[in-house]
Amino acid sequence: MKEVFVVADNIISPIAFSTGENFAKLVQGITGVQQHINTAIHAAPFYASLFENNNFTKHNNYTKFEELLIASIQIAVQQTNINPADTKTLLILSTTKGNISLLETGTYNSSLQQRIALTTSAKLIAAHFNFINQPLIISNACISGVLAIITAMRFIKNGLYENIVVAGADVISKFVFSGFHSFQALSNGMCRPFDKDRNGINLGEGAATIILSSHEKNDVNIIVAGGSASNDANHISGPSRTGDELAQAIRSALQEAQLSASDIDFISAHGTATVYNDEMEAKAIAVANMQDVPVNSLKAHYGHTLGAAGLIESVISIASLKQNTVLPSKGFNTLGVSKSINVCNTIIQKPLRNCIKTASGFGGCNAAVIFSKQ
Repeated sequence: MKEVFVVADNIISPIAFSTGENFAKLVQGITGVQQHINTAIHAAPFYASLFENNNFTKHNNYTKFEELLIASIQIAVQQTNINPADTKTLLILSTTKGNISLLETGTYNSSLQQRIALTTSAKLIAAHFNFINQPLIISNACISGVLAIITAMRFIKNGLYENIVVAGADVISKFVFSGFHSFQALSNGMCRPFDKDRNGINLGEGAATIILSSHEKNDVNIIVAGGSASNDANHISGPSRTGDELAQAIRSALQEAQLSASDIDFISAHGTATVYNDEMEAKAIAVANMQDVPVNSLKAHYGHTLGAAGLIESVISIASLKQNTVLPSKGFNTLGVSKSINVCNTIIQKPLRNCIKTASGFGGCNAAVIFSKQ
């Protein structure tokens, strides 16, 4: 099967608008999470990572969600000579909520129903860049971004496409916020993944793009070496109590990459800072025999960016491999899970070769993808 190369990427976040700037600011410990007073989202002050209102110009044809995707894709595509109009090029979009915020400002009718549809956004974005193939949408809770990368990897490995642009975004609205608030899943301060004092998530908004290709481009190549998905079949919102199912996805990804647990240099965890998710992930890491591998979560930098999270955190993982730098898990002080995993609390600089990015979400879905430096 063909190798799958990462030939370009981008992150647009409240922290910065390029991969390089985002990574540099994370090294400095800068976070996009801060307290907001925005009654359009929630009556009381809350902590989240949000764009300033004037960050994006409102065009008649595009929503904020679509503008984020277009901006990120544009920056990534400019790093390559890929032609979107090539029949061997595909666009994959990842999101959980898309334009759901339009329900808050419009009258629900057939016209609004069509405008909210993810297929409408996908067609608009594809047309903007002149993609001729019908775009593919991946919307599977919070594993959407990672699953989109795995899907693209499989398409290229099997020779269906030569180049795939994988982009994801989500924005935070009253609708989104109220859902997590109803679960009592939101932290009253900055989130603390895997910490004993964690009490919930911070939400965040952003976009990211990864362009995958069967053609290598760089002197230092990063490949998508393997990936897998699984499901807990446990509960609509509560994760597995054992971690076995995420561990299964990790093991299957390792098998495809022809690697062992000891070959992994660090884990970019989902790390939402909720009581049950972090406990499940810790158990999964231990079941997969990776309890000594350095682990970090980026949720205290970006918040939980939903359908964009897997992509944003994968781009940072790729940058970590290139820079031989493992970032610390901001907000972590004292281990608060039942398994003794190796959560990073300081920057680690050492030669890096392989990393694994994990994700889990509502409905019991799990995914793991492995990036390797050739």
